[in-house]
Amino acid sequence: MGSYIPATGEERQAMLQAIGLTSTDHLFDVVPENVRVKSLDLPQGLSELEVSQKMAGMASKNRVFQSIFRGAGAYCHYIPSIVKTVTSKEEFLTAYTPYQAEISQGVLQSIFEYQTQICELTGMDVSNASVYDGAVAAAEAIFMCQERKRSGVIVSGAVDPQTLTVIQTYCESRDVPVTVLPVNGYATDPAALKAVLAKDTAAVYVQSPNYYGVLEDMDALVAATHEVGAKVIMGANPISLGLLKTPGEYDVDIAVGEGQPLGMPLSFGGPYLGFMACKQAMMRKLPGRIVGETTDAEGRRCFVLTLQAREQHIRREKASSNICSNEALCAMTASVYLAAMGPRGLRQVAESCAAHAHYLAGELAKLGFALRSGEKPFFHEFLTDCPVEPEKLCAALEAQGILGGLPVEGGILWCCTERNTKADMDKLIAVIGEVLRT
Repeated sequence: MGSYIPATGEERQAMLQAIGLTSTDHLFDVVPENVRVKSLDLPQGLSELEVSQKMAGMASKNRVFQSIFRGAGAYCHYIPSIVKTVTSKEEFLTAYTPYQAEISQGVLQSIFEYQTQICELTGMDVSNASVYDGAVAAAEAIFMCQERKRSGVIVSGAVDPQTLTVIQTYCESRDVPVTVLPVNGYATDPAALKAVLAKDTAAVYVQSPNYYGVLEDMDALVAATHEVGAKVIMGANPISLGLLKTPGEYDVDIAVGEGQPLGMPLSFGGPYLGFMACKQAMMRKLPGRIVGETTDAEGRRCFVLTLQAREQHIRREKASSNICSNEALCAMTASVYLAAMGPRGLRQVAESCAAHAHYLAGELAKLGFALRSGEKPFFHEFLTDCPVEPEKLCAALEAQGILGGLPVEGGILWCCTERNTKADMDKLIAVIGEVLRT
């Protein structure tokens, strides 16, 4: 196999002569000799066939489960074939980031459509072009709420632990105090929130459905937060918004979340995307890109990047965010998925998720797996007791080709989507029954 170098030896030599050098080694004369790397301990190159065989061998070590009952932030949904058909077109599937975006009208239009769909999904006024993932979106939203006399943030203890870690990491770098509100019965207590809200509280972040699957009392939480003049950030599962009240209907100030359920496979954890939407009054604080619609000199419809805070580019020390790009291909994937499903299709998916989860919860309860959250409503995830060692149960399920729930706090966090058939759930119950009898 030869080296894929775009210039011939003669061309490289001509370039060196043009800058007064005779060897590429002279390009590194400014680097001290004792720190130069002479060679790398890398294996010899392989042919395409050999690489393909090696990769196939590595891939064969993966365990692919046909029946999955685990969520906790990443969900296994059905992805219509049209999603990949559209997004794999070479016009879209590119490493190019359109910094000179006005000449990339197709990319800008796709982002504009994505923003419109996110606004419709969340009930908010304006959306950005996406950020890196849901945890980053939550942390960036907190910075949007910072004011001269308000800097503290209160985070519900029922949010995704990984999101909480990202928030704490972000806020530590900016000296933003973070108060983690203890939860009562796996949900946020409005009375407990009232007790810690203060005049310097800038924002409250609540996730609903929360990490344990419970639907939070958003009306009471929003009312308590707004009473002291603080902003409400709501983390939402986008699929649940096909069935449940939107953040806009709850009158929250910023809606964020992980967009992975919208047409993206689990894919070992990424790439995903974080969606962000807010009220119009806060749109100039949105980080990253926002695409707007306008007309050109000839009156034709066109799209441009707009409303970016100038501090992000020329006064960085005053910027609220240093994010200036977005997950364009992932955003397009979400957009194609939403367009393919439509409002009715999305609602059907959400209804199936909820129906399957409630059926499974009922069957598990018959085996002694009581709901930890009691009578609190849930969407498609729920935490139960576990009469046996959770790890032992999960191992027994895996032996039958079933990925069980996630062991959490001595119990198990279960999840159902539209892909979990009644036969899948009944098999799960049968295997658990066998485990309990042994």
